[in-house]
Amino acid sequence: MQQQSLKRLRPKQKLTSPLLPRGVDIIVHPPSYDACTFVDKLLVYASSLIVIGSPIYFYYGIYWLYKKWKHYRALAKEGNSELVNDKDYTSSGESSQEKPCNIQQCTRYEKLSSRYAAALAMMLVISFWGLHRSKRVGEWLNARRWRLWDSWLNYVGFTVLHDRGDDDTTIQQHPEFDPQSSDAMYAFVPHGIFPFGLAFSCLPERGYNQTWGLFRPVVATATRLFPLVRTFIAWMGGVDASRSAVSSALSQPDHNSRRLGISPGGIAEMFESYPKPGYHPNDEAALLKDRNGLFKLAVQHNIPIVPVYTFGATKMFRRVQLPYVFELVSRALRISLCLLYGKLGLPIPFRQRLMYVIGKTIWPSTISGSDVNSLAGEQFDERVQQMHDAFCNEIIRIFDRNKEHYGWKNKTLRLV
Repeated sequence: MQQQSLKRLRPKQKLTSPLLPRGVDIIVHPPSYDACTFVDKLLVYASSLIVIGSPIYFYYGIYWLYKKWKHYRALAKEGNSELVNDKDYTSSGESSQEKPCNIQQCTRYEKLSSRYAAALAMMLVISFWGLHRSKRVGEWLNARRWRLWDSWLNYVGFTVLHDRGDDDTTIQQHPEFDPQSSDAMYAFVPHGIFPFGLAFSCLPERGYNQTWGLFRPVVATATRLFPLVRTFIAWMGGVDASRSAVSSALSQPDHNSRRLGISPGGIAEMFESYPKPGYHPNDEAALLKDRNGLFKLAVQHNIPIVPVYTFGATKMFRRVQLPYVFELVSRALRISLCLLYGKLGLPIPFRQRLMYVIGKTIWPSTISGSDVNSLAGEQFDERVQQMHDAFCNEIIRIFDRNKEHYGWKNKTLRLV
């Protein structure tokens, strides 16, 4: 098995910083700090509250509509029952003008009950199904070119480097591999409390146009709980993170289906960092030691993996350390039961520069498709382990070589 580099991507210009390691090219230069204007910040803050906070207000809105519907339906039933049972209404000595008022009041309650019921039904339909989640709708809205994404990329100082290694002449080239169009799985490490690293690599056109090209993101099933996030993922052609779904995507004859982006650590990686006991504030963690599923799929479908380390992805939000039972439940249910906070304690990310470093492409052993199916269990596992070890070594290499340039000289990457 061999480690191959990405096809040489032409940097805009050479960086003169003495901290830039040898063999590292800048593919996307960071925008200046002042490039993020006041309007950009407002767009980032507003969209953060709307999108990241959507599970809170959306599901609370469903609960509130249900309570209102139930309340007015009960009032309408109670009023109608009193009118039907009041047989001696005209002989009770009460004014004859009171009966029409009661009827009008009951009619009003029935109308309000129907309106809240319709609103509740609409929100439930939107949360589980809707034509607005069609990929064609995203293309029609030109969602990848929205001004909002420019604001976000300016806010995070979007930067992309390509680390070719110390001595470029010793790296075997793979001339037919094109990083912007060839079949590949891009593995973004780490996941972060919220997967900003993966999101900005595939949603904004400015994020992928000059770097790794267009690909489909592999996302956790729990993202369905985020109504707006789920819509954006559908527009990008997202793939569920189950092994069967990813394998099915890689088996499709469509070229675009065989280009995927994934965060190998997944939701569980969110808990592997400070303030978890045993971690230091200068520790960065990547949940990779026992994660072989990605590499099994790569060997099975003969797909290369491109390692990408995203500096700053873990610092966009902070989290409160909850009892260990929350981590166990999160892993079992594949959802993130995590108490996070950002600016002013709100779900607004801190302004942290995201620097993507692309490493050498990891290729499975050169075997034909028929040979893959005939591999014995031990042979298959050996190839998977070789690819896994190569990936882990490459992630450590690009982290250690580029951390000083990012300003994390004292940071350490732990593989867990």
